[in-house]
Amino acid sequence: MITPEQIRERIAEAIQQSGMTQTAIAKSLNISQSTIAHYLKGDILPALDTFANLCKLLDVDTNYILCQE
Repeated sequence: MITPEQIRERIAEAIQQSGMTQTAIAKSLNISQSTIAHYLKGDILPALDTFANLCKLLDVDTNYILCQE
């Protein structure tokens, strides 16, 4: 079973590997930097549309983030 913690870890990994700042990601997604920080802390997960756009921005497969591969 996939846990929110596993998804959070993969989002954090993808952000780190992208080399982009939280601020740059937030600006590109039209959300606040604090929202990105909440994703990284595991407080919340992105909404589906934000998740899809985040994966596209970071050039990472959604299946990877969702632990499907």
